[in-house]
Amino acid sequence: MGLTARHLSLTIRSMDPASEKVRRKPARVHKKALLFFFTLAFIILVSFTVRSDPPPEGDGIICRITTNAGEIEIRVYPQLAPVTAANFLRYVEAGLYDGTTFFRVVTPDNQPNDKIRIEVIQGGDVAEEKCFPAIAHETTAQTGLKHVDGAVSMARAEPGTASSSFFICVNDQPELDFGGRRNPDGQGFAAFGRVTRGMEVVRRIQRLAADGQALMRPVPIRTISRVKSE
Repeated sequence: MGLTARHLSLTIRSMDPASEKVRRKPARVHKKALLFFFTLAFIILVSFTVRSDPPPEGDGIICRITTNAGEIEIRVYPQLAPVTAANFLRYVEAGLYDGTTFFRVVTPDNQPNDKIRIEVIQGGDVAEEKCFPAIAHETTAQTGLKHVDGAVSMARAEPGTASSSFFICVNDQPELDFGGRRNPDGQGFAAFGRVTRGMEVVRRIQRLAADGQALMRPVPIRTISRVKSE
């Protein structure tokens, strides 16, 4: 997508045919029981690992992004995306996002060379010398957090290069999930949170004047602060 950090078996046979029948019946029942339990276990596993609904509202950590265009509240999910969420919160707690900007907007009209088009705003580009080491890539297949409207996700070049820069989805963007076609490597991007308040601010930023995808006047991020842990 071009989102850079800088810039998912002995049966005992009997001589009596009648007794053989009796002995084999429990074996069939046993096999059916095993099949049932394996199927049930698989369904339970899938239900926990592939999560299509948003996480419960009470889960996660709330952070507030204060910008010159208004406030955006997001909920970060360390229990679902532990590596990526911890990385974002580390930058928040160190105050490194303060004074950065939203500098890039991607709209249907400013990506003429991309067959797979998306809509996002990108920000939080911390100076390279202040960045923490890049983190391991957590795919949406691992976390169950999809790139739906308002999803907050890490920008990257190659898998394992994400550092500080993040983006917010405008409308659902399934091509950014694991297996999506926007990035040639098919690994998608690492979503770790979602906007809970302030999507109107996100959309307002996306509509600002841009030279290609670079905002002509980047929107200052005054602070990103942790509000509440639940």
